[in-house]
Amino acid sequence: MSGFDAVEMFAAARAAALATINPDGTPHLVPVVFAVHRETVYTAVDAKRKSTQRLRRLANIDADPRVCLIADNYSDDWSQLWWVRADGVATVHHSGDQMATGYGALRQKYPQYQRLALDGPVISVEVRRWSSWQA
Repeated sequence: MSGFDAVEMFAAARAAALATINPDGTPHLVPVVFAVHRETVYTAVDAKRKSTQRLRRLANIDADPRVCLIADNYSDDWSQLWWVRADGVATVHHSGDQMATGYGALRQKYPQYQRLALDGPVISVEVRRWSSWQA
């Protein structure tokens, strides 16, 4: 990969893992789809089936907004390996401009959201630090 741009590679990834902090200090990790708009990362609670609407990630962010997201590329050709991590501060939005921006960015990136409802809160992550590695 010549001209590796970490933010661009992260934004193009199809999925990431979101890490939040449980009340006991242990990490809580979940896979998410996301979109990047002006270096803010957005993910949302959508209408896909879940065991509960009281999601641990939302409660964790309310208690401690420090989060981390990581996207990566694995290939059997190890010269193509890379990962990008975004460390930041998350906010949960139940209405307003940030929610609309997040919904718009997610619908633009994922055609599935033309058929699947986005009806839950949006998480925005103000990225404070980007880290990356490539083979």
